[in-house]
Amino acid sequence: MKTHLEELWAYRDLIRNLVVRDLKVRYKDSILGVMWSWLNPLLMMMIFTLVFGVLWRHTDIKNYHIFFMSALLPWNFFQDSVMGGLNTILSNGHLVKKVYFPREVLPISFVISTLVNFLVALPVFFALALISGTPITPYALLLPIPISIEVLFSIGIVFFLSTLEVFYRDTHMLTSPLIQAWFFLTPIIYPARTLPTQAHLLGITFNAQAWMFRLNPMASIINAYQDLLYYGTLTAMDFLTRTAVTAGLIFVLGYLFFLKKSPRFGETL
Repeated sequence: MKTHLEELWAYRDLIRNLVVRDLKVRYKDSILGVMWSWLNPLLMMMIFTLVFGVLWRHTDIKNYHIFFMSALLPWNFFQDSVMGGLNTILSNGHLVKKVYFPREVLPISFVISTLVNFLVALPVFFALALISGTPITPYALLLPIPISIEVLFSIGIVFFLSTLEVFYRDTHMLTSPLIQAWFFLTPIIYPARTLPTQAHLLGITFNAQAWMFRLNPMASIINAYQDLLYYGTLTAMDFLTRTAVTAGLIFVLGYLFFLKKSPRFGETL
């Protein structure tokens, strides 16, 4: 694996070129271009704020739209990385079959290009937060921590799924509803603190808050973003540390799985 990582580093210029290509393709023939990085989360924020913050007001959270957007932006980054990244090997079959390069640069470059879109949308969030009276505290300087964890986790997931998509073309059909379910199982619309500490399922009593963070890595990541961007603090450091370890493990296992199967990409495609 060390050898592959060294080779990957040697191809860093290729990764950069592929990131630029992905960004150009994403906004090709689009009238608004990069503005969609701002408009899409803004439209989603307006819809969910109207439904959950006005029509069905279930929470007393101040500036609900800022609370929601602080979670929606990183979630969109993860969702777009997974749903777009799983097709990276398949959609670049002409390159995989004709040119030698480390195949892992394809999913990695796509996740990085999605990260760029996420970073482009952040200034809009900061502007909205300040206009709405939500202060941006020095804790926002710690954003690279959850971003790094999320990037590592996303690349690991994409390694698995992009490999499976080559051999099982209906992988994306299964992934789509799972991602949608994952969205509602992650504290994005609602704060994690509203989950019961004593929930009952099949006669078993359990702490829903604790198990949410234990079983759902994205819950800890999203919670970290909300802490830094909305609450101006950083709680649940123990869960975030465990998530960092989980993200690293997912990355390593996904990379090893990808490397094991990648020699068969050409013949399968």
